[in-house]
Amino acid sequence: MSNYIKNFLKFQPLLSELVARDVKIKYRRSVLGVLWTLLNPLCMMIILSVVFSNIFKFDIENFPLYVLSGQVIFNFFNDATTSSMTAIINNAALLKKIYVPKYLFVLARIFSSFINLMASYTALLLVMVAVRAELHWTLFLSWFPLLMVVLFSLGVGMLLAALTVRFRDIMHLYSVFTTGLMYLTPVIYPMSMLPDRIRFIVQMNPLTNYLEMFRNLAFYNTLPSFGAVVIGVLEGAAAVVLGIYVFYKNQDEFILNI
Repeated sequence: MSNYIKNFLKFQPLLSELVARDVKIKYRRSVLGVLWTLLNPLCMMIILSVVFSNIFKFDIENFPLYVLSGQVIFNFFNDATTSSMTAIINNAALLKKIYVPKYLFVLARIFSSFINLMASYTALLLVMVAVRAELHWTLFLSWFPLLMVVLFSLGVGMLLAALTVRFRDIMHLYSVFTTGLMYLTPVIYPMSMLPDRIRFIVQMNPLTNYLEMFRNLAFYNTLPSFGAVVIGVLEGAAAVVLGIYVFYKNQDEFILNI
């Protein structure tokens, strides 16, 4: 274990450079630059709020906050896992020239997505102040479910990065999967409107648990149940263990497939 820690510390400056590169590339030649990390969730919140609050008439207090909080969770997971999926393939030229711990490329994608997550969270706080939502002390605890999502996304990202090197079709299928996953996550609708059978399926989605914990802490001054916390931690830990196992089992063959 100490060797792994020493190796990570040795390449930590490279990890910082990779994160900075990913952020710069994402907003290269953009007039507003990193401000889009704030504007994107705000613009989507406005569109979704107008459409769903007027057409579908969801009876949810502060519906814009409800939508934006859903975006904070789901958009991070989508961005982190989608970008991690191509982390190895997109750095093939570097991997063929020198030795670099391959997991660093996945970590860099997760960290760059985490920067976007912090910006989205800031946008949520600004909207809460703008609409004069009541700020509860539990808001300070809302980072715990966010960290669980980061852990879960890291595991899924490691898994996808390893599998995509061998099976490139995953890049095309995953966008379809995440589209379906968005509708199976209560981002824009309340759980109360779902039939029992559909509600059970939605509750089986790990993102649903993280999102409900986040909303309860941020808006409703409600602590999550002990069971919800345990399930969230176990799901994140299981994803990381599976992701690391698959990644390390296949990493020696990456050079043959990229």
